Amino acid sequence: MSADDTPEDENEDLRYFVRIGQTDLDGTKSVERSLTEMNGIGRRAARIIAEEAGVDRTATFGALDDDAIDDVVELVESFEEEVPDWMVNRPSDYYTGEASHVTGNDLNMTRQHDINRMKKIDSYKGERHRSGQKVRGQRTKSTGRTEGTIGVNVEEIKEDMAEEAAAEEEEDDEGGL
Repeated sequence: MSADDTPEDENEDLRYFVRIGQTDLDGTKSVERSLTEMNGIGRRAARIIAEEAGVDRTATFGALDDDAIDDVVELVESFEEEVPDWMVNRPSDYYTGEASHVTGNDLNMTRQHDINRMKKIDSYKGERHRSGQKVRGQRTKSTGRTEGTIGVNVEEIKEDMAEEAAAEEEEDDEGGL
């Protein structure tokens, strides 16, 4: 099937970008896959949102009618009210103590505020963040190194040996005359 054989009405109603909050989602992908592109929405949350909105999660997101897209947008914005507290990404906010689900750019800002707070109160995790080391108990003896090459540089050794061999041959040639 060539590009000329595609039906005209299929591409006419397709919205290539669907805006939710401050995030542009790809309208050519399925509803579930498009929603997972948004920060704070994973596959499970995308499935729940599609189910609650009454849309097929495998349907093309941009091909849905405006009412269905508006339902999905509303559910994304009020996700914390639809699901139990254990399912949201901030089950207990530090300042308010309430459960909330943060998405989009707000998630990045909230995460940065949390890291800055840890640095400010000199917690162990804050010290690790400040020094640029691993924070969550990962191994650091062999991974996470940022300072140049560690170990033996075989190529450099071979080059040095080749230069030494060439220098010895030149000395032998000069001494033999």
